Amino acid sequence: MTGPSVSPAETLTPPSGDAGGSAPGIGRRISRWFYGRPGVFLLLLLLPPLLWLGIVYVGSLFALLLNSFFAVDPFTGMVKYELTLATWKQLFTLANLDIIMRTVTMAACVTIGAAIIGFPLAHYMARYAGPRIKGLLYLAVMLPLWSSYLVRLYAWKLILAKEGIISWIAAHTGLSWLLDALLALPVIGGPSLSVSYIGMFLVFLYIWLPFMILPIEAALERVPRTVTDASADLGAHPGMTFRKVVLPLAFPGVVAGSIFTFSLTLGDYIIPGVVGSSRLFIGQAVYLHQGTAGNLPLAAAFSTVPIVIMAAYLMIAKRLGAFNAL
Repeated sequence: MTGPSVSPAETLTPPSGDAGGSAPGIGRRISRWFYGRPGVFLLLLLLPPLLWLGIVYVGSLFALLLNSFFAVDPFTGMVKYELTLATWKQLFTLANLDIIMRTVTMAACVTIGAAIIGFPLAHYMARYAGPRIKGLLYLAVMLPLWSSYLVRLYAWKLILAKEGIISWIAAHTGLSWLLDALLALPVIGGPSLSVSYIGMFLVFLYIWLPFMILPIEAALERVPRTVTDASADLGAHPGMTFRKVVLPLAFPGVVAGSIFTFSLTLGDYIIPGVVGSSRLFIGQAVYLHQGTAGNLPLAAAFSTVPIVIMAAYLMIAKRLGAFNAL
């Protein structure tokens, strides 16, 4: 006795739905739909960050730039929403240009100082330190970043005060004359370090130094030892190898670090408010005009200055290969 015959095609055709023969769930059907359309799936994944960048970030910058083309009515004190260049003319007055120049000069000095102090340490970490010493140095560089910004700032305020530890050490080592000579310097001096540009420079340098050391160290790690060995084999002494080989290869790391130190100093308004003289910096001017003075268009114009400066700075840094060292 023979049963019903089954064709080979019927035996090879998979059953529809899951193994139990029921219809697939909504999740499985959605998964299959996206599996056949990887471009749509990728677009949905990138949509939230693109909206964040496009609307929240770029949109806010555009709104900021647009506000700089309005002006405050001198009689009512209210913002007149009519396009004008009056605010930009006000920005380029002598007093405001003095604020911009003061801020840019301080940012440049902090960047140069951080490069001079940070490079030897980064060079030692990358080329000579053993694993244990390198770990300890990494910890020492990163440790200040794990504490509160304000705590570090007010700690320096106490250190730099007239009754602080620096004045105490100078008095007990007979170096008070040197401290007094520094404070007597025109423009950068003052009654004490805590109310002088010298003190402000020291605090800026301390706060942003890790952002210079780490990119330089990363760039130096990429310099092959075979290159320096070849330089030595060709008769170059260590100083010449450093100047002709190591320094040019590590220079993109210096530029990468300068992006952080320069931009962070340029936009900071807390340190100039706590340490240093009463002369304004860009960040303080923005805070003052948008808050106390109620001149939002001028605050927007001031805010645009660091953006323009950093845009030009980043273009130069890209040409120097700084982004390869990040």
